[in-house]
Amino acid sequence: MYQIEEPKYFYLFIAIAILLLFYMLSWLWKVRKQREFASSSLLRRLSPQKSVFKPVLKMVFVLLGLSFLVVAMVNPKMGTQLKTVKRQGVDIVFALDVSKSMLAEDIAPNRLEKSKQIISKIIDKLGSDRVGIIVYAGNAYPLLPITTDHGAAKMFLQNANPEMVSSQGTAINEALQLSKTFFDDDTQTNRFLFIISDGEDHEENSGKIAKEIVDLGIRTYTIGVGSNKGSPIPLKKNGKFQGYKKDKKDEVVITKLNVETLKDIASNGDGKYIYGNKTSKTIEYVEELLLKADKKEFESKQFSDYKDQFQWFVALGLIFLVLDVFLLDKKTKWVQKLNLFNER
Repeated sequence: MYQIEEPKYFYLFIAIAILLLFYMLSWLWKVRKQREFASSSLLRRLSPQKSVFKPVLKMVFVLLGLSFLVVAMVNPKMGTQLKTVKRQGVDIVFALDVSKSMLAEDIAPNRLEKSKQIISKIIDKLGSDRVGIIVYAGNAYPLLPITTDHGAAKMFLQNANPEMVSSQGTAINEALQLSKTFFDDDTQTNRFLFIISDGEDHEENSGKIAKEIVDLGIRTYTIGVGSNKGSPIPLKKNGKFQGYKKDKKDEVVITKLNVETLKDIASNGDGKYIYGNKTSKTIEYVEELLLKADKKEFESKQFSDYKDQFQWFVALGLIFLVLDVFLLDKKTKWVQKLNLFNER
């Protein structure tokens, strides 16, 4: 079994192929010029110690040396060593509001980007905890199933935007219901649901559903992003500003942070409301919360432990390049006596 860490460096073999082509053209040019200068027998008498085979061997050493160095840069990882991994932590699901109101710019750069920053920095603070992501607007969708791959979580998070959801609105109830299926029922870990939103246009009975999922061991915390003063919702196409969203009366819509709705959900969900506009304080609160939570063993699986093998290819590459340096174009006396290559 093997893995390739940096396959992009395989393109360097094109440069090696060009070098080989250049050598062959150069060799043909030399042969042609030598024939124009004198006959083969005369050239052998003029340079009796010149080897015909060694220049070719030197070029082979150079090509092999460079090829091994390229493979080292690709860094193949090999091995089939199996390890049993046991992790301890908690399960965390983020429900991110990606409705149009989250594009309001009363919080720089806008509410949605601020929410992404908060989630990303929380993920950076996690240890062996598992994380999952839900996005919702008019509907709720699973963006990333619960996983220990924090790098993948951050990658998927960056792609979250209002265009991912077909209908607009704020389907918080659907997001709460979807969160029930995200947690692994086989392991009874501490479970946290963080809803990041401006709290606007939420449906009724959200608090009731939040109370229901407490029975499943899920504590719901809400993080409010936005300002009480509010802000219009910018409309952009291909990154260019087109104007602000308007209602049926052709008046500009002003979206505001709805704290009461978010507090009601958190209160019923056995959690707390967190004011998210100050990123550092939000991260500190969540970090402290998760540190105090009981960590339980939630995973025991086997995986193949791949080890870096680049050092072997570096060594081989350097050996061939060093051999090229010490290998002279003259005939080797003991090889000449054997006459392996019919050089006399």
